[in-house]
Amino acid sequence: MGALLLVLLLAVILAGVGFAIHILWWVAIVVLVLWLLGFVFRSAGSGGSRGRWYRW
Repeated sequence: MGALLLVLLLAVILAGVGFAIHILWWVAIVVLVLWLLGFVFRSAGSGGSRGRWYRW
């Protein structure tokens, strides 16, 4: 009985990790697209040169 519970617990943990990793892949893709769009749509800075689109 204890081994069965251990196997079920392991299956639930691995399924949760797999779902979390799948969601993180989609989040990473969205961040990458926004980052690339920032380079495309960055505004011109002072002096006519193209500046950074972020402010750090």
